[in-house]
Amino acid sequence: MLDHEQALDLVFRALGDRTRRALVERLVRGPASVSELAAPLTMSLAAVVQHLQVLEAAGIVRSEKVGRVRTCRIEPGALRAGEQWLGRQRTTWESRLDRLGDFLAEPETVEGSTS
Repeated sequence: MLDHEQALDLVFRALGDRTRRALVERLVRGPASVSELAAPLTMSLAAVVQHLQVLEAAGIVRSEKVGRVRTCRIEPGALRAGEQWLGRQRTTWESRLDRLGDFLAEPETVEGSTS
């Protein structure tokens, strides 16, 4: 089993490609055959299979072959891990921006000023 950091690396590397993100977006709506996934794309079936293999290696997609048809489906766990990591980063940055906003909202004090 891959450690958590390696798994995240694979997820983000896989999602770093526009075609793979399009495949994931399609699969979020439900399982599809490789042919169905390839239909709207302007690339060979072999190229689509290579993209799907990257998504499978990252744990984002699972496929099974029944007869001559390979059907793919989303594995939500890998996407959830990426989402949780991004959420932690967002929380950290929101906290920092809130502190900056508070600092900037404080009235300016000028030394030597008599009010």
